[in-house]
Amino acid sequence: MTDSDGTLRMDARAKNTERMATVQLSTTYGVFRAIGYLDRIRGDEQIALVYGDITGEDVLARLHSECLTGDAFGSRHCECGDQLSAALRAIVSEGRGVLVYLRGHEGRGIGLLAKLQAMQLQAEGMDTVEANLALGLPVDSRDYGVAADMLHDLGVRSVRLMSNNPLKREALLRHGIRVSEQVPLLTQPREENIVYLRAKRERMGHLLPHLDRPPLDRTAGQS
Repeated sequence: MTDSDGTLRMDARAKNTERMATVQLSTTYGVFRAIGYLDRIRGDEQIALVYGDITGEDVLARLHSECLTGDAFGSRHCECGDQLSAALRAIVSEGRGVLVYLRGHEGRGIGLLAKLQAMQLQAEGMDTVEANLALGLPVDSRDYGVAADMLHDLGVRSVRLMSNNPLKREALLRHGIRVSEQVPLLTQPREENIVYLRAKRERMGHLLPHLDRPPLDRTAGQS
């Protein structure tokens, strides 16, 4: 099936994920097509930012979990905002690609308030894994089925996945999206997030070889 804009569209599996709107979105990174979806299982509203022709194989892709503090407020506690910007720049530089922005993934799926509580525990000395467990919550409860549904709907058959998290690759494979390459998305560590990033590497298996470099000094360049 082809949309009025010429985009190949495949029905989302089992109609669990429905495309609701397509609009041109001009951003500081470039002009994307913003495609809105409704996850009929969870009720979440999702969005994919598409640049160029992404039908077919080896599409540069990012599955980006919602992070209000990092994406909107520029928090230095995590690397999410830096990764979001880097992914969008990479997609535009590539000439084609897709960023699937996954709402309902705040705090690796525990929600905003619980994430803030976990951050409070981290400030008191726990790492990110210990904090979630101390709250009686899972370390990571994210599900990527809706992301795979969106990629299927967009006609994407295989991706070059921008991610340091091997679980994202495994999830896409389970849902029928081939991952031809896992592309590192490494950001400069900072004093405020180096402990958090090391916990992700040592305790969650994230591929972060660059953490052995000195972190960025937040006072650098200040007088």
